[in-house]
Amino acid sequence: MFVSLQSEMRRIWIAIVRLLGWKFHLPDLDKRPELRRCIFVVAPHTAIADFTIGAAYLWSMDVNGHVFIKKEFFRWPLKGLMLKNGCIPIDRGNRHNGMIESAVREFSKGGTFTIAITPEATRKPVHRWKRGFWEIAHQAGVPIVPAFIDFRNKEIGLGETIWTTDDYDADLLKVRRLYKKALAKYPERFIEVDDADVAPQDERK
Repeated sequence: MFVSLQSEMRRIWIAIVRLLGWKFHLPDLDKRPELRRCIFVVAPHTAIADFTIGAAYLWSMDVNGHVFIKKEFFRWPLKGLMLKNGCIPIDRGNRHNGMIESAVREFSKGGTFTIAITPEATRKPVHRWKRGFWEIAHQAGVPIVPAFIDFRNKEIGLGETIWTTDDYDADLLKVRRLYKKALAKYPERFIEVDDADVAPQDERK
């Protein structure tokens, strides 16, 4: 009964987001099977709405999506609902929080499993991205798929699949150059790669 209720709630939320004028560019999973096991990178991340709109899109794809969220959000009455809908609590203030290891372990189990990550790790403007998304993808042998939420045109979709190499700096620049501040709900909170001091100093998440 709970599963059917959960599915119905998801369908309702997807419908609400669409009624608000958002257009979903949904991929053909038969043509892009790697989307069933990947890291979705979501940027720019400047508002809570990134999560609520992104969740509707992720549910529409039906790819067993998960997302890391600050543990402070896991409070009654939302805690149970968030856990049931793929949200994973994370201690952002602890560099040794085991996030990378636990994610790699989940991927090693096989089957459909995806994680959506906002590498800025904050809604404030930052020059440096956390590198945890790359570490997970590289160690688990799964691709990175850039996701965009375009607030100006009310569109959400995916970019081309990116497989990691042994060159983190080059991989990071390849991902970051896809994102422009014009996409963001609050453009002033996003720093484009050409204006940032990036790869060598980017931090491990």
